[in-house]
Amino acid sequence: MRSLSYVQRVELDFSGSVFPHAVCLGDADNDTLNELVVGDTSGKLYVYKNDESKPWITRSCRGMVTCVGVGDVCNKGKNLVVSVSAEGWFHLFDFSPLAMKSETSSYHEVQFGDEQKPLFTQHIPANTKVMLIKDIDGDGKSELVVGYTDRVVRAFRWEDSFDSPDQIVGQLVLLKKWLLEGQVDSLSVNPGIDGTPDLMVSQPGCGYAILLCTWKMDSSSSQEAEASSTLSSDSPARDVILHQTSGRIHNKNVSTHLIGSIGQAVKEDSQKSGLFALCTLDGTVKLMEGTDKLLWSMQVDHQLFALEKLDVTGNGQEDVVACAWDGQTYIIDHNRSVVRFQVDENVSAFCAGSYACKDGKNSPCLVYVSFNYKIYVYWRVELERMESTNLAKVLETNPEFRELLQKLNIDPNDGAAVRDLLHNTLYFPNRQKESDVS
Repeated sequence: MRSLSYVQRVELDFSGSVFPHAVCLGDADNDTLNELVVGDTSGKLYVYKNDESKPWITRSCRGMVTCVGVGDVCNKGKNLVVSVSAEGWFHLFDFSPLAMKSETSSYHEVQFGDEQKPLFTQHIPANTKVMLIKDIDGDGKSELVVGYTDRVVRAFRWEDSFDSPDQIVGQLVLLKKWLLEGQVDSLSVNPGIDGTPDLMVSQPGCGYAILLCTWKMDSSSSQEAEASSTLSSDSPARDVILHQTSGRIHNKNVSTHLIGSIGQAVKEDSQKSGLFALCTLDGTVKLMEGTDKLLWSMQVDHQLFALEKLDVTGNGQEDVVACAWDGQTYIIDHNRSVVRFQVDENVSAFCAGSYACKDGKNSPCLVYVSFNYKIYVYWRVELERMESTNLAKVLETNPEFRELLQKLNIDPNDGAAVRDLLHNTLYFPNRQKESDVS
């Protein structure tokens, strides 16, 4: 296992405490460049842009912000920033240039309107823990899925008060409520064999559940769905399909995280299911294909609390990124090649993705929120390759190197001769000169 040392880092000004899901990367102002969104326990929402250490925008929310997100939650063709508090307050913010009523986005001008109210506020059930903005039923429109500390998951959809392509006037309407057997730590979507999305939720003991979107099969109202889920003990069993990833006995209470829709460089078979990964607090990491096929499993000696995906090689294949409380970070590719990176401080929240830190373009980044009230953004987290290699393997694919070997009357396929040549060239460059002189 190789160890990496990334040095391109930006330290951001921050003074609050953060829940694990209250940090995310996304295009908050719809300029195609990603920003960093952070919410703290005092109800402040911060948006960081570029490599500026101070927030680009600061807003106030009601209650302790437990999760934040960026996405087209209202299905208007533009991203909005979403924050949800532990007390159940749902806030929408529009940071697009037109909504900000300014052609510029300088720090001082935006701070003048620091107390600007949210675009929309609504109270939903309290004790929120994790949030997801995705199309979960395959209709091409985004839904809002919220996981709660009482083992409940609810799905909401935005409904407009009147048909307006531009104005955001409406409310969240409940679609479905599911009751799980164990605590909910992660929500994700993974494509099935037919390409339709499966809504997945992590379950303790390296398990997960698929939540069925039954509103696609019936016309019951959201109120009836809420009532049936609450009153009928059989309803959750029909709507929740529980899976265990292997026969190995796990600690049934260990917290588990998952991430789905992991990008593959080349899809050889369009009928294959999507890839998703799981990790547990006791150090287990697994990559799965579909619901039952285990591609690989590994064990590390750190307590993993966050799981992300990131393309570090630029080949279109997303790697699994797992982070531990002590800052140890593992990057694992689809062939189980592993590299690790150590942050010097303990971590309270972590996310990975694309962020426009420098040069006016998005690049792979790792974001750490420490317990010492600091945010570190490691940008340009890139590798030429994940697997270990050596000089001979790299050069053998170079046509010019093969031509030079032939000029020296060395067979390019003779590994021992090639290694001797490289050894003498690197460590004894004068030996050949002396023999030529004599």
